[in-house]
Amino acid sequence: MEAEDILRTLGVETVDIATNVAQAKQLVDEHAFDFALLDVNLGSETSFDFANILVSRDTPFGFVSGYGESAMFPGSHRDRPRITKPFNETSMSQLLASVSGVADAGEAPAEASSKALR
Repeated sequence: MEAEDILRTLGVETVDIATNVAQAKQLVDEHAFDFALLDVNLGSETSFDFANILVSRDTPFGFVSGYGESAMFPGSHRDRPRITKPFNETSMSQLLASVSGVADAGEAPAEASSKALR
């Protein structure tokens, strides 16, 4: 199941997808997001610089990565919530709970009901 489908299953109403940092920057300039899920590897770039933008805007976020090791993560992002690929509904739910601070990982956080950036 694709990330967008899983997010919708978990109750996220709107999912905007950016395939590179420029698109992601444009989206956050135009819209407010309740949270973001960042794929670390975006082809020729990573999402770490964009993650810094989200930090400056106080937008909660977590990482989705094919890399299990935190060694490649910059120090400022090593402790951010993350899941590894392949992921499923359970791991995505747990990531959303970590990102939003919701204790019950079995339900989508209330903030997730409106808008997510993936």
